Amino acid sequence: MQIAANKAVSIDYTLTNDAGEVLDTSAGGEPLVYLHGAGNIIPGLERELDGKQVGDELKVTIEPEDAYGEFSADLVAVLGRNMFEGVDELEVGMQFHASAPDGGMQIVTITALDGDEVTVDGNHPLAGQRLTFEVKVAAVRDATEDEIAHGHIHGDGGVHH
Repeated sequence: MQIAANKAVSIDYTLTNDAGEVLDTSAGGEPLVYLHGAGNIIPGLERELDGKQVGDELKVTIEPEDAYGEFSADLVAVLGRNMFEGVDELEVGMQFHASAPDGGMQIVTITALDGDEVTVDGNHPLAGQRLTFEVKVAAVRDATEDEIAHGHIHGDGGVHH
């Protein structure tokens, strides 16, 4: 069975950056399970997996625009410590939900602390990076009607409701 829209796909993968550092891997754990065509994984990787089948192995490099986007300086802001009322201790790396420019919600990460100034970054941590995936297709099956309606896979390796 080939990978196509509305297929439940299981992949074993290792993700590295341009320096060859491993950023994420399924090695030693369960495969990543996703609903193909639902935007559950980055667009560049999903496109590369289209038409593949169980046992296929590939190594692909995905440019930032097909991964987590380009880094945007507009998503970096310096805020006053008083904006974090109720949080006793702030640390670099802490994440918070914040209002996004489009009115939705986004996650921001504290990247620097300087006295009463707190620098936050709303970019995805991998924004602006070229990513290389080594992937092996472990399983492909038809997604259930519920999985298609919900836009993600249920059960083993997927979301549990």
